[in-house]
Amino acid sequence: MTQLRGPLDGVKVVACSTAQAGTVPYMLMADLGAEVIKIEVPGKGDNTRAASVFPGLPSTIFETCNRGVKSVTLNLKSAEAREILYRLVARADIFGQNFRPGAAEKNGYGYEDLKKINPKIVYVSVSGYGPKGPNAHLPGTDSMAQALGGITEAYSAPGQPLRTGVVSVADETCAILAFGGMLAALHCARTQGIGQKVDCSLLGGQVRLMGWTLTTAMWRNRAPITGQARINGTPERPGMSASFIDRDGKPLVFQLHGNAKWMAAMSALGFYDTLVSAGFGDLGVVITSEERRETLLKTLDGLFATGPREKWVDLLRGADIVSAPINTLLEASNDPDVVANGYVTEVEYPKHGKKLKVHGSPWNFSETPVRIGIAPELGEHNEAVLTELGYSAAEIQGFRDRKVI
Repeated sequence: MTQLRGPLDGVKVVACSTAQAGTVPYMLMADLGAEVIKIEVPGKGDNTRAASVFPGLPSTIFETCNRGVKSVTLNLKSAEAREILYRLVARADIFGQNFRPGAAEKNGYGYEDLKKINPKIVYVSVSGYGPKGPNAHLPGTDSMAQALGGITEAYSAPGQPLRTGVVSVADETCAILAFGGMLAALHCARTQGIGQKVDCSLLGGQVRLMGWTLTTAMWRNRAPITGQARINGTPERPGMSASFIDRDGKPLVFQLHGNAKWMAAMSALGFYDTLVSAGFGDLGVVITSEERRETLLKTLDGLFATGPREKWVDLLRGADIVSAPINTLLEASNDPDVVANGYVTEVEYPKHGKKLKVHGSPWNFSETPVRIGIAPELGEHNEAVLTELGYSAAEIQGFRDRKVI
């Protein structure tokens, strides 16, 4: 039986990238069928290989960011290794790197160097701050981008200090945008014959992630409402997104727009008569009054604390109101919709004799399925890739002896 190919079958990628933002774009391409060759330092590899938190198992970060790719080791300080890299680039569609700004150019594999070898190459550069600006020369990390990009306020509570979060939202956002950018540039290269450099940054990704809330803040020139609830709109068409705690301490959220939905939601919950008595039969009355907003939220806090989360969510959904339990990370991994759609799946690790839960794919393709692989051993594909490039067994052994690979 013929195995179905992924949607990016035939695309060839060479990536001199490490860390999360620099590797996830290419992992996604590998999921979708592209051939991705990851260049690593001989004998050491990507630093995240050593970041394992579970003895006897591979590194969670390396596996998450590098599954399905091929590992080739090259000492790029060597002229022979750079020649191998150039051969790989000559047959590639995409080249990616996330070295400290200026390092690739200094070592002979900047965009100007590689486009001479392959004019149609899509060259993807991931940096901390972006290619311009006073700090363009500085290295960047996820925490730095979270700190600068506004997300710390988005998840803050009034009166509490701003702080970065445990999940690498800056890395992942930048990676997904880099993935989209390289596909756009690849389409351009294939339809117009024009290769180009695509610059993405951790900071740029965070700013984009702030969406319309940032636009509203800029137009009003004041900070958004943060904390338990986002109540916005106009008195005629108010909107509300708010979280509450049930009687067992479990959180939930609902979101609605317009007074018709407000009445439907509160009636379904059995809260409406109480709210009318308190002067909140119309949600619009709280739009222009912070005091009224606080009173409404305190009233709702008391009402939601009288019953279980499952009941409230079911009642709201039954009234066609958007509502959900607020999951922890582990709860999210076992959520029935997450599991049913394959957003989390299980993969066999033969070396370890275990089947482990991993990220699935955020996409479902009807005709070209996604295939979830595992990360490679360091240098696992040296011989196969170099042989395909035309090197003989003796030449490959010579590279090993001279520590080129």
